[in-house]
Amino acid sequence: MEAGYLGVGNMGLPMAGRLLDGGHSLTIYDINEAAMEPLLRRQARRATSPKDLADQCEIVFVSLPTLAAFRAVAFGPDGLTQGKAMKLLMNTCTIGVPFVKEIEQTMATQGVTVVDCPISGGPPGARAGTLSVMVSGDPAAVQRVWPMISLWGKTLTVAGDKPGAAQVLKLTNNILSAVALAATSEAFVMGAKGGLDPEVMLAAINAGSGRNSATEAKFPLAVLTRSFDFGAEMHILMKDIDLAIAQGEELGVPMWVCQAARLVFKHAMQKGAAKDDLTSIVRHVERDAGFEIPKTR
Repeated sequence: MEAGYLGVGNMGLPMAGRLLDGGHSLTIYDINEAAMEPLLRRQARRATSPKDLADQCEIVFVSLPTLAAFRAVAFGPDGLTQGKAMKLLMNTCTIGVPFVKEIEQTMATQGVTVVDCPISGGPPGARAGTLSVMVSGDPAAVQRVWPMISLWGKTLTVAGDKPGAAQVLKLTNNILSAVALAATSEAFVMGAKGGLDPEVMLAAINAGSGRNSATEAKFPLAVLTRSFDFGAEMHILMKDIDLAIAQGEELGVPMWVCQAARLVFKHAMQKGAAKDDLTSIVRHVERDAGFEIPKTR
């Protein structure tokens, strides 16, 4: 199919690339010209603005890191709402239920259907095509894009028939991931400082009940290598944590453990870690413990 892709950064670039791999034609736009180059070399076409993208493409995918960025490209003076061809907006971002509803209501006045399609798995999953894809929206619209979004991963979950349901599912996933990363950081510093080999810990934990997304992916790829380059900046995770806790509180759910994890990341953010890779949270635990996990990979 013909589609537009807005935002080809750490996540959008490999996801758009997967659409090209599947034989789909793409027109792309990103404020960063250099980010578009790999796709342009693969015969993707360049749009000159979000409006230009929406003037050319009936289906437009959006992959952006923040709510502010999404608001600017959607509602700005040269934004998507000014385009004439777009009829289906695919949101792959984690932006929370209230903002999804705002987008849906505004786009409806333009005759545009919104499908909510956040993903999980981070940049490594996007590059490998192993993302978990969560989708909600009009069933006919979801069915139309199913051949495209199925290129991103083998696990596609329909959360509901209205935009926003997939956001709740994604926030449930991301707050669990954040809590796991914070707890794993503290536990591994404790174990290593107590004399354990980090590789021995990793093997035992991943074979036991303590395994989680941090022990299975983030620690072996970016912590035990001391590269801290998993591919997502801490402020993006902080945004997801805040959205998840706000969602829980709105529903009257106590979020005590999640609040504790938020404090761990907020403390690091206050120390200047906003633009650091999210796995660098380990360094802040290490600093306070007076001990550094040795490099093993």
